[in-house]
Amino acid sequence: MNLKVLASSSRGNCYLLETDKDKLMLECGITFKNIKKGLNFDLTGVCGCLVTHEHKDHCKAINDVLNAGIDVYTSKGTAEALNINHHRLNVAEPKVQFEIGNLIILPFDTEHDATEPLGFLIQNKATGEKILFATDTYYVKYRFTGLNYIMVECNYCQDILAENIEKEIIPKRLKDRILESHFSLDNVKDFLKANDLAEVRKIILLHLSGDNSDSRRMQKEIKELTGIETVIAKSNIEVELKMFPF
Repeated sequence: MNLKVLASSSRGNCYLLETDKDKLMLECGITFKNIKKGLNFDLTGVCGCLVTHEHKDHCKAINDVLNAGIDVYTSKGTAEALNINHHRLNVAEPKVQFEIGNLIILPFDTEHDATEPLGFLIQNKATGEKILFATDTYYVKYRFTGLNYIMVECNYCQDILAENIEKEIIPKRLKDRILESHFSLDNVKDFLKANDLAEVRKIILLHLSGDNSDSRRMQKEIKELTGIETVIAKSNIEVELKMFPF
């Protein structure tokens, strides 16, 4: 499998997960023009798009994606918040498994200031490989086993956020929203320590804040904590997801 990052920030998020048979879009929070560019203007093989919640940096192009004939999967709350009713819009329920092409998807509820946000556990039926996708949440209450790849938000460092608030770079009124909506480096560490990482080959850190993060520090500390290769999701990079050879 291969992961292509089209965008990963508060300005927009979109990822392409490619298997031998399918291309699954994770989020569509950039212009449809840029999505098509990332697909080399070839929508063939795109089996669907998972949308976590209704904030524009995650769903900006949702109407264009639907109108292009691509099935979108999101929660009922997200669909209602966006006021979308389309024959290609599919309601995903937390902890109710479904299939898209050669992939098995298990949605789960997350913690964010949105109507009904979701994360997704994705399994490749052909290989059995499991990918966890969790973004825009300050906490994940579930525990996972048998994961091979983890795509997780690592939005901010608490000390950098505090310093930016003290210097009035970040308005104090935004502090609670950040703390109650996004994964800090410390919370990501706690999440990883609480889960079974025995079979995890790569950790991809998503959605870093432009003002409140330190990508080198985050990458270093997660790698030191887990001993697992850690990648920062940056626009236009590709990450090979390959279990064998180890």
